Amino acid sequence: MLKPDSPRVILLLAAVVALGPLATDMYLPAMPSMGQALGAGAGEIQLTLSVYMAGFALAQLICGPLADRFGRKPILLGGFVLFTAASIGCALSDGVETLLVFRFLQALGGSTGPVLGRAAVRDLYPPGDAARVMALLASIMALAPAVAPLIGGALLLVAGWESIFLLLAGYSALMVLIIALVLPEPLPPERRQPLNPGRLFGNYRAILSSPTFLGYAFTNACVFAGLFAFLSGSPFVLIDFLGVRPEHYGLYFAASVGGFITGNLMAVRLGRRRKPNQMLRLGLYTTTLSGCVMAGLALAGVFTIPALMVPQIVFMVGVGLTLPQTMAGALANFPQMAGSASAMFGFIQMTLAALAGMLVGQLHTGTSLSMTLVIAGAGIGAAASHHFLSRHHPAPGFV
Repeated sequence: MLKPDSPRVILLLAAVVALGPLATDMYLPAMPSMGQALGAGAGEIQLTLSVYMAGFALAQLICGPLADRFGRKPILLGGFVLFTAASIGCALSDGVETLLVFRFLQALGGSTGPVLGRAAVRDLYPPGDAARVMALLASIMALAPAVAPLIGGALLLVAGWESIFLLLAGYSALMVLIIALVLPEPLPPERRQPLNPGRLFGNYRAILSSPTFLGYAFTNACVFAGLFAFLSGSPFVLIDFLGVRPEHYGLYFAASVGGFITGNLMAVRLGRRRKPNQMLRLGLYTTTLSGCVMAGLALAGVFTIPALMVPQIVFMVGVGLTLPQTMAGALANFPQMAGSASAMFGFIQMTLAALAGMLVGQLHTGTSLSMTLVIAGAGIGAAASHHFLSRHHPAPGFV
């Protein structure tokens, strides 16, 4: 069993949190092919992403309080077992309706990774250190979405789209064994919360009454919605509209993730000299400007790969700067209910992401216009959330 303060615990938590991006990113290159195989249109296949996010959002409201009561480890184990079974169900689906059901179940299990990974960081580190650890964890975790579409594209060519979900099942089954054998329980017994409806609603009421929490949570959710708009729309824009081969899609996605990693590493490096809110503002300036440039080019009819990918990479640098600060800031005031706070944080994040994905799918006209407009709107919304809330109600030590 690892010691709680071991650097290897951070690596393990990164692997736990990585289940979320793996489940969303690995099958992105296969989405157009899945539509053909299942007789579904682009909007229906994009809905498999939004349904996953909706299930992810709802499940977090349950798994967070359960983890505050029983500890992080048993809830993680149960969630990963469910994810394994649902992934096998996805691989065996013969219609888009069945696939949507298993994607929802997959989300219920997969939600435990990001929620309880964030909560475990808050359990183990004080708020100031937690922001730096979140950034480091996010940098390590970002390797998953960088590599996942490349793996998915290769599997699509060799063994079909079903093999992607079977690989996800194998990954989660392996994580069940590792968590059971080596992960220490991050939450000590004296900090566990009783599980009753009155206390649960009281916790959520206290969390939602905090302008500090709301400011950082909605700033995060808007930025993440912009990221998810690209996830949802880019397979159809790059592969169907701009002519990128499915096996090459992962290279463009990896370039986008490279921007995210760059922003995370900047957050780690600058975090030793600057306050978190300073880095947050830098990240928001970057996302807002790049999102507006991307949408402006699309409105002008400039539909080329550089016109899409260069602003998107810059947007992701801003995302990498922004997300660690907002995660740590939202949870800073709730050490005794970090699981519930992380759950509500994730619920807001995933709900806006699901809405952004559905919006991209419903407005999709075959070009990149709807996707870029949603990304630009997300950047503006994030800047507004910070300006009106978290700028006036900062977390302790953030200014």
